[in-house]
Amino acid sequence: MDVIIHSATSPNKHTKVVEVSGFNELLRRAKHIKHFIYPSIVGIDEIPLNYYKHKLEAEILLKNSIPHTIVRATQFHHFIDELFLSRSVIKRYIVPGNFKCQSVDVNEFANHLIGIVDKGPQGKLEDFGGPNLVTLKEMADLKIKINNENMKVLSISFPGKLFKAFSDGENTDSLRKMGKFTFEDYLRSKIK
Repeated sequence: MDVIIHSATSPNKHTKVVEVSGFNELLRRAKHIKHFIYPSIVGIDEIPLNYYKHKLEAEILLKNSIPHTIVRATQFHHFIDELFLSRSVIKRYIVPGNFKCQSVDVNEFANHLIGIVDKGPQGKLEDFGGPNLVTLKEMADLKIKINNENMKVLSISFPGKLFKAFSDGENTDSLRKMGKFTFEDYLRSKIK
């Protein structure tokens, strides 16, 4: 085996063990690998989430280890939909509406990773972002319209650094609109 695309992750449980300790052990055993590709997340160095801190630690371990390419992506369409827009409460989507998003299609990002394989180790590449920057409220409104739902959107603001980081768009990269398949395309593909 010459190339690994490492997509194993655990955002909700045992993140330090999986993202750092386990990852470090994998790197120790993968010294013979010629190209280690590590998909990561836009904004992990700016957003105060433990999972993101662990992803950043993993990036640092990789940088000091074997030949690699690190490429960060914005959140996937399905992740945004499942996390924020899959459940309603009293005919309302309740969202932190000022959160900025630049969601991207998981298949487009996977194809991007596959395209990197033969290029050899490149260090840290530029981000891979979705085609549109929108707020969660706008995404919820779009879902209501496309699905012809009798719903409302309740947008709530929260204090703190985490809310501010997402509201400031630290999870986006407006200069790297690489994807073509929009959140609207994703929603429409689900109703076919």
